[in-house]
Amino acid sequence: MTEVTLAFPLLVGLIAVALLFDFLNGLHDAANSIATIVSTRVLRPQYAVLWAAFFNFIAFLFFGLHVAQTLGTGIIDAGIVTPQVIFSALVGAIVWNVVTWIFGIPSSSSHALVGGLLGAGLAKVGLSAVVWSGVLKTAAAIVLSPLVGFLLALLLVLIVSWICRRATPFGVDRTFRILQFASASLYSLGHGGNDAQKTMGIIALLLYSQGYLGGEFHVPLWVVLSCHGAIALGTLSGGWRIVHTMGSKLTRLNPMQGFCAETGGAITLFAATFAGVPVSTTHTITGAIVGVGAARRTSAVRWGIASNIVVAWVLTLPAAGLVSAACYAVTTLFR
Repeated sequence: MTEVTLAFPLLVGLIAVALLFDFLNGLHDAANSIATIVSTRVLRPQYAVLWAAFFNFIAFLFFGLHVAQTLGTGIIDAGIVTPQVIFSALVGAIVWNVVTWIFGIPSSSSHALVGGLLGAGLAKVGLSAVVWSGVLKTAAAIVLSPLVGFLLALLLVLIVSWICRRATPFGVDRTFRILQFASASLYSLGHGGNDAQKTMGIIALLLYSQGYLGGEFHVPLWVVLSCHGAIALGTLSGGWRIVHTMGSKLTRLNPMQGFCAETGGAITLFAATFAGVPVSTTHTITGAIVGVGAARRTSAVRWGIASNIVVAWVLTLPAAGLVSAACYAVTTLFR
């Protein structure tokens, strides 16, 4: 347990900061859920965000809390956590989210939070803070989630193209405009199920460090509902700069391709969430969109933009970690 006992109003304030991160996660990652269905003109943006926010919120009905458990106990040692560590981790993640949102770069809110935790933990006690099994699992997902999304979407495009080889373009377009409602719903479920749990893990870790969970780490129902509500509200607020990057700058999509990208991404997210792996929804859908573009022809993908996104992915963990470590160093001056 921590040596620091936080006054209740400050505890509430820190939980509010965590929910602010969750809101910004939804705002930042709204593009993940709606970019394809907006870019294919199946839904107008204002309706698409309502659709995605609804499925973001109800995702807790379909998934366990394995990802929250990983974030809460599998990145840094729960025994070294203090309010300063949590606050610094959140500041690191929020700052990186805001910076990448301003520049329209679809980076990972999830890995910004992991980087923030690592930065604060390392600043406090050094390498002994790190739970290497969870960190290595998360690091592997940085590579595997976009790759799996890419391969699944590419495979789906090939299968669907073969099935629809005798259909008219008009018939294919009409069919997949309807099916894209289902694929967008599934992706939004996966997005809410994986991403909201990361903030749940942070809040539960804070409550555990303050002795509010009775000595055993778990996620209370009110934390589950408040985190899903915050990410849904963030999604409602949109993220139009990143929607433009994801939905049109990377490659141009038709409804069939949008369906394949969303379905491939959703399958990846469902598998990761059930396995308790905190993956990046941004990485996943980007890989899937590149996959459907490459299925058409490699020149259909704007590889320069894709490479800029990859650079942002590589920078996310260390950048958020450095901000978090600096924030922790500052907070120790005011003890």
